[in-house]
Amino acid sequence: MERSIVDGEARRICHVYWHSVVGRDFVCSASLVSQIRTRLLGAHQASGRELLYYLLLPREIHLLSLLPPGDSATALGNGLSNTIARRVRQADGTMGAVFRDRYQSQWIYGDEQLFAELRMLAWRPVAVGQSAVPSNYAYGALRAILGLSLAEGFHAGELLERLGGTVPLGRMALRRALAVRPSEVEVLQWELAKGLVSARGTVGPAGPLARRVSGAAAALVAASAGKSIDGALELLELWVATRLGLPTVPSLAKQRGFLPSRGRALVACLAVQSDLCPASAVARHFGRAKATLSEQMGAIRCRPADRAILAIPMDKIVREAVALLA
Repeated sequence: MERSIVDGEARRICHVYWHSVVGRDFVCSASLVSQIRTRLLGAHQASGRELLYYLLLPREIHLLSLLPPGDSATALGNGLSNTIARRVRQADGTMGAVFRDRYQSQWIYGDEQLFAELRMLAWRPVAVGQSAVPSNYAYGALRAILGLSLAEGFHAGELLERLGGTVPLGRMALRRALAVRPSEVEVLQWELAKGLVSARGTVGPAGPLARRVSGAAAALVAASAGKSIDGALELLELWVATRLGLPTVPSLAKQRGFLPSRGRALVACLAVQSDLCPASAVARHFGRAKATLSEQMGAIRCRPADRAILAIPMDKIVREAVALLA
């Protein structure tokens, strides 16, 4: 089992975040921003907690929190959710839901993931059209971390020492990590994995389909031509057809015979394996009966050659599939 990034006392870093319902704005006034920021800092005054990074956007709030043993994202998230929701309702002057979900959280595993998460968060204001460059955005920790503004109660030393051993070296390491703007594909993959947007398609039981995806499934959706579940299935189809030596035109749905049916079953197995969509959605994608496709999927899992294909790591499959688009 993977372990989250820890220090000598086994404290762990967690990304805790909130996404508002349509119509709510976390930065609608300087007063609200100040109240939320004060509450975020206050929640980390508990023994062992450290606020490493924060970001307030119109519809998102993000924290990177260092939590001590025995503490949890649940305790932090629930405690903050109540206060933030109350402050937002007071600022809006309206009752009702504030968050799409009460809160969401993901543990940070290793230095590489920490740098990757910091890069995405730093560029997030640019991605959502709130700033031209990361260091210009005022409602976050980045300017204080880079030494461009007063800390005002936020302590950047803990994060910078983790990144580079000392504050100056940590700033140098962070600037290097932030030097390259994330591509549109990277941004969409991150948004999908965080549940900030849903993967959509036309292969649901009654037509449209929307679901949360992550990992390889998010990478497939983000890299596909249509940025959709349909597009991700087409990308898997391209990879499978190439792997089996089948023509890529026409599609597997229009080809007949044993090899095309084997290819369709492999696409279905990979889609289910990556949690892209259920087999029923793949059946609709190919215009086949679910029962027939399920029977073919069962046969696939019994063949050594096909089991070897299914054993290929999904991240490798995604890389090879994307390369075929070039």
